[in-house]
Amino acid sequence: MAKIVLAGRADCALYAKAELLADTLHRSLPNFTVHRISILPDEWKEWLEATCKRNGWKHEESPLVWRDLVDQGGKGMLVGGYSDFLEHCQDYYNITSDMPTDVMLSVAAENLETKMNLVDEEQHRLSLIKPLHVWISSALSPACHFLIPNVISAELFPHVSAISLHLLDLDRNEEELQQLRMETEDLALHLLHQVTVHTDLEQAFQEADVILLLDEGWSDGTKSEDEEEKKKKTVKAISDRYREYGQLIDTRANKEVKVIVSGDSFAHLRCSLLLDNARRIDRHQFVTTATQLENEARAVVAKKLKVKTSDVANVLVWGNINGSFYVDLQRAKVFNYDGAIKGPAFYSQPVDKILYERKWLETDFQDMVRCRRAAVASKTCRAAAMSLANGIVTVLKAWNGICGPDEVFSMAVLCTGYYDLPDGIVLSVPITFVDGKWSVLFDVTVGEELKERLHLSASELRQEKELGS
Repeated sequence: MAKIVLAGRADCALYAKAELLADTLHRSLPNFTVHRISILPDEWKEWLEATCKRNGWKHEESPLVWRDLVDQGGKGMLVGGYSDFLEHCQDYYNITSDMPTDVMLSVAAENLETKMNLVDEEQHRLSLIKPLHVWISSALSPACHFLIPNVISAELFPHVSAISLHLLDLDRNEEELQQLRMETEDLALHLLHQVTVHTDLEQAFQEADVILLLDEGWSDGTKSEDEEEKKKKTVKAISDRYREYGQLIDTRANKEVKVIVSGDSFAHLRCSLLLDNARRIDRHQFVTTATQLENEARAVVAKKLKVKTSDVANVLVWGNINGSFYVDLQRAKVFNYDGAIKGPAFYSQPVDKILYERKWLETDFQDMVRCRRAAVASKTCRAAAMSLANGIVTVLKAWNGICGPDEVFSMAVLCTGYYDLPDGIVLSVPITFVDGKWSVLFDVTVGEELKERLHLSASELRQEKELGS
């Protein structure tokens, strides 16, 4: 079976003539099939160059004709332009064309009109779709590969009909981003409307409904023996970028945008800078996720109690998640614990009633949690990307109303007098979600020792911010 592909400018008279010749062949030869590709005049040159480059052809005019050999295990075989196609039909099938010039021009005009109508219909169809716009920065980080399949899911966004994913990476090349875009499209996820890639801030955060900021690896590429000087340059680079991020979010993002800051370095500072520069957006729309750290603490407790990590709940993380944090078990509970008292699957017991080793809880336990992520990274030679992505997804689920009313989460948010803390500092505190809105949990005991820890964290973060200014 012969399959011919005809491609040409919609207004090209020779393309119209090639179509008529192909139709004649199809009527005469039942096994002869034709596939037409009509291209708008202003898009033809770019399309032709890309097609020829992909197939290793040389051709400079409309139309472009080739035989499709995919069914035979090979790529297309170039026939050429109209004259080449006419010669091919005469030699192989003894069929020629005698289309008059006026008919040829009339068909070309009809082709262009039909193509324009199809373009208008497609644009109208797309205008009726109102996708959720999700932006991910540092999109080439390992965590993003775990994030993407979860973000474009009905489970995470149950009331959304389409999602437009925007991949931003200012430190990598566009070719890598294009590969990630193609891989994302190959997932064939039902909610995915489109994927765009960006290597600059020209369109960054346009119409954003959700922004996930994964920026890490801050370095200017220079070697420095002075760690203090190196830190100052790092904080300066972060401050410059996140001030700009905040201003762009303020002017371009939707007013109800959800912004999640994540990462192993300066997460609180980054969130604070966004809040300072995105004044139009409500402060409750910016959070720094501490869920990854919270889950790591749950894993340490679970190993101690010989249960699954998922059997431990309501662990609290206070303070600076990239510095002097404190893991608090005052509300933690454990399910399926094999102790003296047992109950059904829904029965839980307070962890602090089971773990009596107070010295271990205040020393070794805190150190084990602090070192756990570094231990994973040293063994795998990469960051703990999967747990980071899972922490972000957990927060998004809760923020979208997919959580129980009794679930407690640890998140770094802007503190406005909470627990006698100084205003304007982003610290990790316990929160709950109700109807897609978070609020700080006050039904906890905050003793003098914990207050001292929190003030130490606040002091650390103030110094970071002063360093950047």
